[in-house]
Amino acid sequence: MNLTTQKRLAADILKVGVNKVWIDPETVEEVSRAITRESVKQLIDSGAIKAKPKKGISSFRSKKIAEQKSKGRRKGRGSIKGAKGARNPKKKAWMTTIRALRTDLKDMRENREINKTTYRKLYRMAKGGAFRSKSYMKTYARDHDLLR
Repeated sequence: MNLTTQKRLAADILKVGVNKVWIDPETVEEVSRAITRESVKQLIDSGAIKAKPKKGISSFRSKKIAEQKSKGRRKGRGSIKGAKGARNPKKKAWMTTIRALRTDLKDMRENREINKTTYRKLYRMAKGGAFRSKSYMKTYARDHDLLR
């Protein structure tokens, strides 16, 4: 029995694709007699024609992986993609370092550990990349008798 017309009408009415239209196998005879949109609508209301449910993609696996990543797992050498500076760019690393150095310098000046001249000198050196960390800067200041 050819039900292409009925399927097409039902798909149009239900706003789904033709392959998503389900026709009850027991009411095939009745469905084949329906040739108007009105009669197809009546069959939809009676439940002889239905739209198949939409298929979804399970997010269980992705949620599980995300949970593991939040714990710090799955981040080993094999998971790393991209160049050395891709995950933590050089600029970002520089910004964190220089900000730490500058705040430390300001604290040292406020606590009167260094004077303005020394502050300015160390500030310029930090800008030039002379220190890789706060401890290196403090060691330099101590070794060169720049502390009060």
